[in-house]
This record gives sequence, C-alpha cells and structure tokens, in this order.
Amino acid sequence: MKVSMTNGTANYLAKLAQQHPDAGLLFMQDHDKTVAYYEGEDLSIFEEGRNFEVVDATGSLLETGYVVMNNIPVSYEGRPVFEDRFKNRAGQVENREGFQAIRILRPLKGNTYIVLTQWRNAQDFEDWKNSQSFDEAHKNSGPKHTKKPSFIDGPAYITKYHMTQLEE
Repeated sequence: MKVSMTNGTANYLAKLAQQHPDAGLLFMQDHDKTVAYYEGEDLSIFEEGRNFEVVDATGSLLETGYVVMNNIPVSYEGRPVFEDRFKNRAGQVENREGFQAIRILRPLKGNTYIVLTQWRNAQDFEDWKNSQSFDEAHKNSGPKHTKKPSFIDGPAYITKYHMTQLEE
C-alpha cells in the first residue's frame, strides 16, 4: 500500500478533493497548516506529494480524530533494524483507549520515516503518552533516552493535527 501527503490551503486541497472524488482523501489541520492524505495502490495523485510505502498498518484511518506524526530520520543502513522493531513491537498502543490506527511509513525519497497514530481525541493520546505501556514500548529508544539508537540519523520531531472536513 502507498501513502501520499501534500500541504496547501484548505481551498486548494478542497479543489483537489473535487478533482479526485474517488480517491478517499482525508484532511488534517493544525492552525494554518492543512494536509491532504491519500492511501491506496496508486503512487500519488498529488503533483508535489511526499510519497511513502506502508511498512506496517493496524486499524482504519477515520475522518474524525486526532493525528500524531512522529517524523524520524533513519540512516539507510538502519532501515531494516528500524522497520523490524515496529513489525515486532508488542502492540501496546493498539490496546489503548481511543486508539484508532497506526501507520509506519517508509519514505520513497529522503530518510524521514513517519510513525502516524490516529486517536479519538488529543486526551487519549496524552493518556497513552503518560502511561506505563508507553514507557514499556519506548524502553529501548524514545523521548527519555539521551543516547539514541545507531539507526537514528538526526533529530526526530512530532506534528499533530485534528481531522477536518473541507468545504467544497
């Protein structure tokens, strides 16, 4: 499965949705940033999209909810180790209250993977982040570790969005 994302104004992205009514585009917003998300077998319907392959997926992305994207630069040599960690994870996040979906996205260009999780709301994400199961899932790497795993190729950063419906 492929994923493509692009940014733009809400008006521009609404026009894209009109041009591709069968694509099942999802939209997410944070203040003045709007993202269109496409998931399917086609590589991309966006002229300037960021394209990914899905390494692992659980759940269905919904039109409502709260999305957290952990953007993690991974060295080329470290890709197999990074991906293996996610494929063999304990699955603790999937059992959390409010969890909707997870996608592990391998970039087709560049080195920044995205670990996308969708939650019912921001509080459900915060509850997960402050839980023992979060600490357990991140015991070998994560926000509390000063020494990052060797496959990390730069600082990670998080982006957060609320799912939204665009006016057409």
